[in-house]
Amino acid sequence: MYRTLVPPQEPKPFVHAPMVYVEKRLKWEYKQIVRNLKKEGAPAEAELNQLGEAGWEMSGVAQQPPLAYFYFKRLTEK
Repeated sequence: MYRTLVPPQEPKPFVHAPMVYVEKRLKWEYKQIVRNLKKEGAPAEAELNQLGEAGWEMSGVAQQPPLAYFYFKRLTEK
């Protein structure tokens, strides 16, 4: 009877997770735009571009027909 010896596996080296230090906590302000889609349309490209130039970033959209809720956020210095 022949046996093949399998060498033991060497343990993998321990890897430390990188540390990230945050000196200042970010503060956000929020904006909500509500539109009745039966009476008016969603924000047009020009309106969205104006919001973007003012620092607003779209963070979500929710719908409860006929209403649509558009949520925006931006960093604040407050």
